[in-house]
Amino acid sequence: MFYIIAFVFGSIWGSFANVCIYRLPANKNVATGRSCCPNCNNLIKWYDNIPIVSFLFLQGVCRNCSKKINTQYLLVELISGFSFAICYYFFGISITTLLFFILTICFVIIFFIDLKHFIIPNELTVTLMVIGIIKSIDPDLNNEIFPNFINSVLGGVIGYMLIWLIILFYKKVRNKEGMGLGDAKLLSAIGFWFGWVSLPFILFFSSFIALVSVLPDLIKNKKNLTSQIPFGPFIILGTLSYLLVKNYFI
Repeated sequence: MFYIIAFVFGSIWGSFANVCIYRLPANKNVATGRSCCPNCNNLIKWYDNIPIVSFLFLQGVCRNCSKKINTQYLLVELISGFSFAICYYFFGISITTLLFFILTICFVIIFFIDLKHFIIPNELTVTLMVIGIIKSIDPDLNNEIFPNFINSVLGGVIGYMLIWLIILFYKKVRNKEGMGLGDAKLLSAIGFWFGWVSLPFILFFSSFIALVSVLPDLIKNKKNLTSQIPFGPFIILGTLSYLLVKNYFI
């Protein structure tokens, strides 16, 4: 029963994540205004806005104009629902679970925004930074996952500086921007959450996953070494990889 509750709760927050993914890049307020179809602009009724269920019931099309609904909406709700259930499986009813709920939703929003628009909203990275530093003050949190205050602060500073130095070096060598400060802020936020020790592993995993993902396009000459790719999603995947295998490294 608790797994079902966690999944439903996650899918509801996934629905909110979809609102953020759509509105934040357009500088729209995520807290006001009802959702509407991007094609016909008709307001979506509450019974057509039930996470996962409505998409399946409507067979992926708008009730008013029959325009196909982007499957991203369903995917985001499913990812959020399963992620919440997994968090509950590992940590039960705890502050750690609540923190991972917050991190999950922020990661999902950042992943899909950066993937499409090549931007990472400050609203999300700054929020994660603040939560990351505040939680490090609590000595009763899971010490195997979350660092103490000093390691958290070092992680935030070093995380930002690592990307900033890469940006500076690339600009000096190639005379153009290689990465964005959004990536620096994201890695800084992750440093606040998981400490400076996590950063080398996360950067390694992120870079490796990015290389593997673009290698087929490089071989087929669809991309070259100067092609722009969103690195935020790879930082997130690198962080998840680190959390899965961190005990082996420690």
